[in-house]
Amino acid sequence: MIFIKVIFLFLILVLLSACAANQEAIQQKVTPLAQELTKEQKPEVRGETMRLASNDFVEGGMIPRKFTCQGDNINPHLAWETVPEETKSFALIVDDPDAPMGTWVHWLVKDIPADVREIQEGEIQGNQVKNDFGKENYGGPCPPSGTHRYYFRLFALDTANLSASNKKDFYKQAEQHTIGKVELMGKYKKN
Repeated sequence: MIFIKVIFLFLILVLLSACAANQEAIQQKVTPLAQELTKEQKPEVRGETMRLASNDFVEGGMIPRKFTCQGDNINPHLAWETVPEETKSFALIVDDPDAPMGTWVHWLVKDIPADVREIQEGEIQGNQVKNDFGKENYGGPCPPSGTHRYYFRLFALDTANLSASNKKDFYKQAEQHTIGKVELMGKYKKN
């Protein structure tokens, strides 16, 4: 009786070992394929270590009134570092994905020189493109209701000049020339 139990336990261990080995072989075949699919669906962007910050608000924090339509309506301070060596210029997009009619663009700046690492509040670096307010300048947060998120997206580009003169071309060209990107999100609610 004991002999049968020992053989039975031995067979169970052999089967478990075989299953584990088979699972490992399957995993080795699946992992490279999954990695390849991920690469194809989500192309690698160099410079993922870029950092973007502001002296005026923290990531996920409230944007001070000064930088909104209820204040001075000037852009906040922005500073960045750890950019790809191949960077020829930067582009900046500030938008609100919570707007009632879809994402609302507040600021588009192209051709920010490659050696620039900071924009002071109220300062312009580069060339501005018309935003959704119909103006070629910064349009501060101005949500009709509730708290909205505002994304400050900085793109390191492999070209010194974008020819874009409208929002659609700006997004397309920035995407085509991006070698690194980073974003900073702030929130605002009217009082």
